[in-house]
Amino acid sequence: MSRLIYDLSRVLTWFGGAVLTLIALLSVTSIAGRALSGFGLGPVPGDFELVEAGTALAVFCFLPWAHLKRGHASVDLLWPYFPAPMKRALEILSDTLMLVCWLLLVWRMGVSMMDYRANAEVTFILQMPVWWGYAASFPFAVVGCIVYLLRLAEDVGLATAPMDLGAGGGQH
Repeated sequence: MSRLIYDLSRVLTWFGGAVLTLIALLSVTSIAGRALSGFGLGPVPGDFELVEAGTALAVFCFLPWAHLKRGHASVDLLWPYFPAPMKRALEILSDTLMLVCWLLLVWRMGVSMMDYRANAEVTFILQMPVWWGYAASFPFAVVGCIVYLLRLAEDVGLATAPMDLGAGGGQH
């Protein structure tokens, strides 16, 4: 099961990168259109709405892999001086807190998605239903919950990371 979750997280990261690339191309196209407005061109209508939804989607795709690889930002000023049992306890505590935060985030995302859908709220320019952005990100947020749970299971010894993860290895 760990292998499947790691592989899925890695694939999601590549997908998030593709989404981010499309967002960058959209932004460049829109900025170029603004710059060339004297020639009858203009910005891409609703560009900021698409960038907003796409960026959220990309972030939800990136975070699971970052967490599995312990790639989140940290301050290691005192970490080397802590005894091993304290480090282990702090890792378990931080991963527990991250899982709780992620579960709350996904729960509230689901509630917000349903509210936006029930209220039929749409974006200003494109008139796109707001809940679509939530719906697009929601499955990736759920994968994030599974990843955070797996990482916690690894911390307490109930699961192990796959050993052959390619570049960067599976060890922390």
